[in-house]
Amino acid sequence: MRILLIEDDPLIGDGLRAGLAKLGFSIDWFTGGKAGQQALAAAPYDAVILDLSLPETDGLDILRHWRQQGADVPVLILTARDALEDRVTGLQRGADDYLCKPFALAEVAARLQALIRRRHGQLQPTLTHGAVTLEPGTHTATLNGEPLTLKSRELALLELFLLNAGRVLTRAQLEEKLYSWEQDLSSNAVEVHIHHLRKKIGSTFIRTVHGVGYTLGEAP
Repeated sequence: MRILLIEDDPLIGDGLRAGLAKLGFSIDWFTGGKAGQQALAAAPYDAVILDLSLPETDGLDILRHWRQQGADVPVLILTARDALEDRVTGLQRGADDYLCKPFALAEVAARLQALIRRRHGQLQPTLTHGAVTLEPGTHTATLNGEPLTLKSRELALLELFLLNAGRVLTRAQLEEKLYSWEQDLSSNAVEVHIHHLRKKIGSTFIRTVHGVGYTLGEAP
């Protein structure tokens, strides 16, 4: 899942980027409010982590601008402003969740996963397709009850297909979800990950739609 992070504190921003990347998220980090505000239109983000006390502009003004423009991406406010009035104002301005600093990385990840699930209409924490199950919170997957050994990109790709059952995803869409701007991307990276998933789950699990992209196939 691709996340837009807008945070001006270098220690917090670097920690979030590194920690969430280890958990399988793809992170684009901006320290300036104006650049972060404009970045939302440049990639198909699954969620945003937004600080409020930013250079150039306040995070609440960024949030208000997005909502006025019709952006429906889930936004998690992450801030030192812990007063009840601040929390209420943030939610009233259009935030989907509000978390005060200091925080635990595991809680940030869990809140992001919950926001992303709700955006896709998925209320249960476990994603399933036939005999395949995925627990995004614990980064574990099983096939017929037996653990699947999947690398982080393979887990992220599996989650994408399970959340978008019935939709055809182009290679460009998959690349945009799996990789941030700073990450190197080989020309056949997506095809390699799909090949590995098919080997581990089944050749018909992901179906190629020729000339278009890929979609979730037969349930094992």
